Amino acid sequence: MSDEETSTLSPAPAADDTTRTTAAQAPQGRRTVSAGDGTSPWVLRLVAVGLVLTALNLRPAITSLGALLEEVRDGLHMSGSVAGVLTSVPPLCFAVFGIMAPRLARRFGPGAVVCAGMIAITAGLVIRPLVGGTAGFLAASALALMGIAVSNVLMPVIVKHWFPDRVGSMTGLYSMALALGTSLAAAVTVPMTSAMGGSWRLGLGVWAVLSAAAILPWLPLVRDRRAANRPSGGPVAAQAAPELRITRSRTAWSLACFFGLQATAAYITMGWMPQIFRDAGVSAGTAGVLLAVTMAMGVPLAFVIPRVASRMRNQGPIVLVLGSCGLAGYAGLYLAPAGGAWAWALLLGISNCSFPLALTMIGMRSRTGAGVVRLSAFAQSVGYLISIPGPLLIGVLYQHSGGWELPIALMAGLMVPQMAVGFLAGRDRTIEDEC
Repeated sequence: MSDEETSTLSPAPAADDTTRTTAAQAPQGRRTVSAGDGTSPWVLRLVAVGLVLTALNLRPAITSLGALLEEVRDGLHMSGSVAGVLTSVPPLCFAVFGIMAPRLARRFGPGAVVCAGMIAITAGLVIRPLVGGTAGFLAASALALMGIAVSNVLMPVIVKHWFPDRVGSMTGLYSMALALGTSLAAAVTVPMTSAMGGSWRLGLGVWAVLSAAAILPWLPLVRDRRAANRPSGGPVAAQAAPELRITRSRTAWSLACFFGLQATAAYITMGWMPQIFRDAGVSAGTAGVLLAVTMAMGVPLAFVIPRVASRMRNQGPIVLVLGSCGLAGYAGLYLAPAGGAWAWALLLGISNCSFPLALTMIGMRSRTGAGVVRLSAFAQSVGYLISIPGPLLIGVLYQHSGGWELPIALMAGLMVPQMAVGFLAGRDRTIEDEC
């Protein structure tokens, strides 16, 4: 993630702002008070390793399941509607459990909460291949996703707390690791499962080894309460934000809807795209690689798009370009899913990069760091709630229509309002003016 994006997400307060400048409000180049000051280099290296290992584990629980969804459905005798529920669990958990993260961090410290999150992910990944029924599988998946949710929210807080002078570079490192973990799980789950005898239970459970490794760097930091007592920004600092009736802002609602619709498209892609290709005659291994290609597009574009967007007064044109790529990808899936599979995977990968664009616009639609925190919390919580029905509805349509024509048409139809609300959210205005 670029330095320009970081400074946009953490803007300096206005000249007439009489409140004390926090780390969330300080410009990128200004030194801020943080627990990272005076900390020994080996501790900072340990935190950096923890950040990378944690980021690697924030998506494999989802994308590995998408690659083996057909085998899981057959093994657990799961209907298409129930499989749709399964693909809707991630945004539900992110919306519900992510709200708990700031309060837990204030009480126990972000490092301890992330450590607990990695333990929850490991436990969930170990338990869900062992259960024999759908209910147990859903419960174990929810446990893993709970750990992902709290860790995902607190990662930026830890970056600002321990690396106040390197927020841009550390955020970029964390973002690359997240994208790498996403694409790696999608690409290697199927061939790795085949190499281990073809058991989907082993293919899903093996990812617990990686998440267990991510627990170790956080153990020395479990007793560190300084991050909770002296927050340097992010969600933990939300309590210090001035009162803003954010629900009165049209821009805030536009951003929330844009975030929700792009999340809908992302989770439909992660949960169902391999199955679409497999039903079209593509092998399971190739379908997993195609999903990996789609997810891997986020690695370079996560740097490029925020840099370009932060230099534009209106980000609407970028929204339209990304949406057009999505419409083209869905049209290809509808007309010739196997014939142009690689092209459709690339186009949908570009379209799914609406996520870093949404984060950039959240930072640009408020003049203060406190406003950014409130806007981010509102847009993401409302957005994840909006995204919950999408994957479930796709599963229901797939089961009752007997094919992918109607579900793909719905995916393309959802792209139109996403482009509309994204264009509105990209206008050059702030929530302070509207509230």
